[in-house]
Amino acid sequence: MKLTITGSGTSHGIPVIGCKCKVCTSKSPKDKRFRTSAIIQEKDTYVVIDTGPDFRLQALNYGLCKLDAVLLTHAHADHVHGLDDIRVFTREKSIPVFSNTNTLAEVHNRYNYVFRQTQNGGGKPHIELVDCTNYNENNPLKIGSIDFVPVPMKHGTMQTTGWRFGKFAYLTDLNFLPISSFDRIKDIEVLIIDGLRTRPHETHFSFEQALEVAEKTTANKIYLTHICHDYTHDEIVKILEEKKKTHSNLVERLVAPSYDGLSIELE
Repeated sequence: MKLTITGSGTSHGIPVIGCKCKVCTSKSPKDKRFRTSAIIQEKDTYVVIDTGPDFRLQALNYGLCKLDAVLLTHAHADHVHGLDDIRVFTREKSIPVFSNTNTLAEVHNRYNYVFRQTQNGGGKPHIELVDCTNYNENNPLKIGSIDFVPVPMKHGTMQTTGWRFGKFAYLTDLNFLPISSFDRIKDIEVLIIDGLRTRPHETHFSFEQALEVAEKTTANKIYLTHICHDYTHDEIVKILEEKKKTHSNLVERLVAPSYDGLSIELE
């Protein structure tokens, strides 16, 4: 199974429009961040987590030529406003889009033209909205060769959905993970987790909060995502190395910022 980070930036993306800070003007490719998204592949099964406004370029950059399903974390613009671009994958079959009840209701409202009779021409994606609420670790969602388990989270007052698949857990856009959700990410090896910045935020984990959650898991590889433009990639590497020293359970584990193009494979 392979996970590819196709976007690791916050809602603005990096560089931010009009910003001349050292991060947004950096020449390092690791400081160029599309909106947060990922591709999961195992054998001939391809699944995308979130289709933000950069989805078309992400699909082109990472050679996505097949798509079996879309998993959504929530319905904020930076996670769903590229959904129309999956229509190239729906010429011969409808593609299921999985998320929680509230997210799907918002997608249905935002993309209402998809679900009503319209004139020919223009094109629209053929999708099926599927509620993931009743799937769990004892009843996983099966897509091709991969089992997925939704992980309920809170993003401020909004209910969002993380995803467990194999030994991976992908948890973005949250500032609270319920105790019951830890049961769904037992025995993971890789954790991708929201870590916006060092400063506190009302709806996202800070670096410190992300590490506090990470040390309660079994993951030996921990990567932050949904990163803003406060620090360069290299500066974040150093910050996290320092923070590890105050988290004894993390000292022997890899803790690092993710970046666009990061690819992780597990047997």
